[in-house]
Amino acid sequence: MAKTKTQYVCQNCGHVSPRWLGKCPNCESWNSLVEEVLSTGASGQPGRYPKRRTSKPQLIKEISSVQESRLNTQITEFDRVLGGGMTIGSLTLIGGSPGIGKSTLALQAGCELSSRQVKVLYVSGEESAHQLKLRSQRLKLASQEVYVLAETSLEAIASQIDHLQPQVVIIDSIQAIYTERVESAPGSVSQVRECASFLMTLAKTANITIFIIGHVTKSGAIAGPMVLEHIVDTVLYFEGERHHTYRILRAVKNRFGSTNEIGIFQMQADGLQEVTNPSEIFLSERSVQTPGSAVVCSLEGSRPLLVEIQALVSSSGYGVPQRVSTGIDSRRLAMLLAVLEKRLGLHISRDDVFINVAGGVKLDEPAVDLGTACAITSSFKNQVLAEGSVLIGEVGLGGEIRTVTHMDKRLKEAEKLGFQQAVIPQNNLKALEVTSYQIQLVGIHYVWEALDAVLK
Repeated sequence: MAKTKTQYVCQNCGHVSPRWLGKCPNCESWNSLVEEVLSTGASGQPGRYPKRRTSKPQLIKEISSVQESRLNTQITEFDRVLGGGMTIGSLTLIGGSPGIGKSTLALQAGCELSSRQVKVLYVSGEESAHQLKLRSQRLKLASQEVYVLAETSLEAIASQIDHLQPQVVIIDSIQAIYTERVESAPGSVSQVRECASFLMTLAKTANITIFIIGHVTKSGAIAGPMVLEHIVDTVLYFEGERHHTYRILRAVKNRFGSTNEIGIFQMQADGLQEVTNPSEIFLSERSVQTPGSAVVCSLEGSRPLLVEIQALVSSSGYGVPQRVSTGIDSRRLAMLLAVLEKRLGLHISRDDVFINVAGGVKLDEPAVDLGTACAITSSFKNQVLAEGSVLIGEVGLGGEIRTVTHMDKRLKEAEKLGFQQAVIPQNNLKALEVTSYQIQLVGIHYVWEALDAVLK
């Protein structure tokens, strides 16, 4: 006979307590513990999980180094972020803002796999089977061999998986799925944790590749307990503004590949299209005769990305000048403004400063510091930067330009796009074979030397 068990779960960190506490002992947040009622069997344990094989301890040198088997989706950008394709027997979480393209990408990947005789099951907890049919027609997908299941009960989903024996399962979304073992609403802390744990066990025991789509909160984090991101093998985030057509898929966690890779897509009427040369697209609308515009090269994973940084410095009409940054960390901007004020004598403290990375890209690499500083100075002095110049370098607090990594990849990307001059750290220049580049290399030690080289 079924019994019930009450526990208290922290909404912030997922910590479980047998009794209510005003303050979570794990994350120390107040009033975050909520009551959850579990339905248990006669043994007092939650319902049946898939049986896992028992294992014995092994010496690490005796473990065979067999490479993971992968499924290629033929969507190159998606496969790159995953580390070379979907790993068989893995659990992947895809998060992002509403309408950014999570379900579209999952359906496109599922149809690509099904076209190559891979059995795919798409479980929709938020849309009907008819709605998915209409979406596949709108996206003009070549293959229509994907199995669709409109269901929210985890037990019913597991029963259909056991009957159909698919190789790939897509769950859309994890917040809509519930298990009868937990007597709380779908999307609650306990429901999300229990469903994710069940799917992880199912993926490992049945050797099924499972993708789950997750909602995000207002702050941009995956909704539900933080333990959800620890359970899965891979966490992918969709970045980008809904008003921009470009989307960036970034790996935040990947047990089977690098976490530095990104994939770039463009949202069109027939779905997400891969962007094979993002640098050229991001620079296509750049106005070279406008003060405050600089081109930088940021390394996103193994891919060099050339983007335009725009700066606008204007007289402040308020008591406190504004510092607005889009695409660059605001604290990094504050540091660069302090360096320009102290080391170059630019009196910017009374002016409003606005920074924007064109195309909606977010840059968090120090190598874009030099371009940002030059763009701010260009707007402040109302002077245009030299056409055909790319700026690469990290700015220190003394105004010095520090070395950055993978300079060879950055310079080859700039060459490919027709840039004639690259302003780089002097220490990087010493380590390069200058004669192997057609682009002119200018080595500098300080910010003011870069300004002398590029300001007209």
